[in-house]
Parts: sequence; C-alpha cells; structure tokens
Amino acid sequence: MAASQTYSVTVLLDVNETQDVDDRAESRSYLVADHTSGQAVLIDAVLENIERDVRILKELGLTLRFAIETHVHADHITAASLLKDRTGAQIVYGGGAAGTVIGADLFLPDGQTLRFGETALKALATPGHTDGCTSYVLPAAVFTGDALFIRGNGRTDLQGGSAATLFDSVRQKLFAMPDDTIVYPGHDYQGRVASTIGEEKRFNERLNLSIDKDTFIEMMNRRTQPRPAKIDIAVPANLRAGRIER
Repeated sequence: MAASQTYSVTVLLDVNETQDVDDRAESRSYLVADHTSGQAVLIDAVLENIERDVRILKELGLTLRFAIETHVHADHITAASLLKDRTGAQIVYGGGAAGTVIGADLFLPDGQTLRFGETALKALATPGHTDGCTSYVLPAAVFTGDALFIRGNGRTDLQGGSAATLFDSVRQKLFAMPDDTIVYPGHDYQGRVASTIGEEKRFNERLNLSIDKDTFIEMMNRRTQPRPAKIDIAVPANLRAGRIER
C-alpha cells in the first residue's frame, strides 16, 4: 500500500444461495474504508447480503456514509434503502440515473467528487451496459460496475444499453486511466477478484486494443443471453433505490 493511500478496499462476494443460473457470475460489492476517519462507502450492496454487510461494518468499527450504486441492476435488488434505514447512510447514484431513480439522496454527475474522511471518490459516466451506468474512481483503482469486467464486459441489450456507447465509455474513459489502475468489476464468471487497466487493454476478449468499434458492435449483436430471471422484480425495486412494493 502506498504511503499516501488513505483507504482500503474489502471485496464482498455474493453469498446468496438462491442466485439465479443466469447470475452465476457472482455479484461483487465493495466496502471502501477511510483510515483516518473510520468512514466508509459500500458500492453495489445486494439485498440478501445486508446482515453480513452490517455485521462487517460493526466488526470493523466503521460508519457508513454512502451506499453507492453503479447502475440500476437487473439481476438483483440493491440493499441501498435498507442500509440507509439501518445505518443512516445516504444513497448515491450516478448523474445518468437522475430523473429515473426515486429515493436517492445524491446523483453524482460525471467528474464530481464524493468525499468521506480523507478519501475522495470521483464519478465517471460510463454508459453502455445501461444508459445510466457510472464507474467510481479512487487514486489507484476504479469500480466499473457492469461496464468493464475481467476479460469481458456487461451485456448491452437491456435498459437503454448500447454497444457503441459502451465501446466509447471503455476506450475513451476507462482505458485513458493509468495502466496500473486496479479494476474492480461488478461480476466475474471465474472467481477472479480484480484486474488492471493495462491487463484489460491487452487481454480483454472483446475490448482489447486490437479490436475496433465495428467489430465490437458486431460481436455484441451476435451474443444471445437469457433474460435475467429477476428483472421484473429487480428493475422496479432498483428504480426506487431498493424499496420493494408490498
């Protein structure tokens, strides 16, 4: 850890035993803790894991300042609203979700910084998987949600997704970051935890630098994936920041 680094990242895997077959790429949540203040943020928390996540916060003596979402998920329901109820944290979405999500406390526009203690997290608009996707940048890491995976990327056929837009988001924004930037994705299919921007430039199956935009669009258009099993429940709930209508 660099001497100037004020934070630590804890990777929280999805422990939901009822996970759908199409969601076998475990959802990743990330707890980022500021060392100086004991404040923290939790990125892409999953409803079924809330007891685990609250327990970890208590064990580590952390105060949750923000429950942050990278996008409106179709495969699971966010725990953001319950985290707000349990901890008093504010709910944060990217600026692209403004006008569509109800119940968020903050919509962070592209380039705006969110501070907790001595740590700053910057919003980076990366639409394409959905039209409102946002990545979040630390000094040496980026949380890419479903925009960029390890050796892959999120689907582009749901919720205003666009292969052309996703290509531009990755190439013009994410790949403009330093090569040693750690990539923390929203899912992974093979049990991997993190990559780097440099690795993805070289080895990403669909987005490495040898692949042009037209080829990427063609590859994405050829892909056939099942409709997420939870989409009819998850999307309406996540448009309310995780509030489930009874």
